Amino acid sequence: MSISGPFMWLTGEYPRATDTFIQREVAGLRDLGVTVETASVRRTDPAHHVGPEQRAEAAATFHLLERTLNPVAITRAKLSALRHPRRFARALALAWRSAPRGLRGRLYNMIYFGEALVLAHRMKARGITHLHNHIAKSSGTVAMLASEVSGIPYSFTLHGPDIFFAPEHWALGEKIARARFVACISDFARAQAMLFSDPAHWHKLHVVHCGVDPALYADTPAPPEDRLLFVGRLSAVKGLPVLLRALARARESRPALTLDLVGDGEDRAGLERLATDLGLGDAVRFHGYLGQAEVARMLRETGALVLPSFAEGVPVVLMEAMAAARPVIATRVGGVAELVEHGVSGLLVPPGAEAPLAEAIAALSGDAARR
Repeated sequence: MSISGPFMWLTGEYPRATDTFIQREVAGLRDLGVTVETASVRRTDPAHHVGPEQRAEAAATFHLLERTLNPVAITRAKLSALRHPRRFARALALAWRSAPRGLRGRLYNMIYFGEALVLAHRMKARGITHLHNHIAKSSGTVAMLASEVSGIPYSFTLHGPDIFFAPEHWALGEKIARARFVACISDFARAQAMLFSDPAHWHKLHVVHCGVDPALYADTPAPPEDRLLFVGRLSAVKGLPVLLRALARARESRPALTLDLVGDGEDRAGLERLATDLGLGDAVRFHGYLGQAEVARMLRETGALVLPSFAEGVPVVLMEAMAAARPVIATRVGGVAELVEHGVSGLLVPPGAEAPLAEAIAALSGDAARR
């Protein structure tokens, strides 16, 4: 494998405002002179295109699903793959064997097989020497099958936590067995990968932490007292109802406390209603998705970042907050404790625990020395 590529980076949706670490990784490799092309199973919702960088990446990204649904494109991809009938047959058998249980699971894997044919055809045409996937769920299945069809090796970055809830459904052990290597974002992720794979493949598992750009957080002013920030998807796994209730409690002793929520998701409407029901009014502001520079600005203007998740890998937003010299309050889940040392670099509380979270918010907001 040539160190200069060309490589293909594949995710389910790219670029996304919630996965800016992937975009930074691609940009970093390109800065080193590595040729990296990007592919995405689906087109990203335009709401994620929060800046010129995202719009440029979206325009340059190859989209698999729409090409798979194009009769001419899928026919060309099939004919190309059938030039190597043994590979084609092995990949088809792998798609059938690794499918989740039930008719629906097999149907989805046949769709992923079609997408894999399109991706394999694209990689051959572009001279790609290695395929890398992020997340390892459905797009990871496409990567595994495309590698089998094309003979091009693949690897993936394992984030979690949701893939660890159903590792058999996503054939995690099979993906590890067939990958050239696996980049695990934390010791926790590596341990989970070891749990769900054969020991013969543990040597492939490497801890590779995500990174941040420290230049974005230079000259950060002293943090204000009572301004809190959350950055992430507005979804169930993030535990945001607990945060809103904890904020209402904390405001009993510190009524000036406010919370900015940066991000969007399926739970937004419900969270807006809950904030109103709790009487939080103007104390909670929903901003939607913001670009990297705007998130950095919000971090500079906040007193503390709060992440009340029920499950996590190692959240990049915690790294960004710490790079901005901002204290963090987070739940003790997944790989969070690998990053945050309780009482030193932040405060850790039990997940789902409203009272301890409220106490941590009030204590940190009222203690300038700890901030």
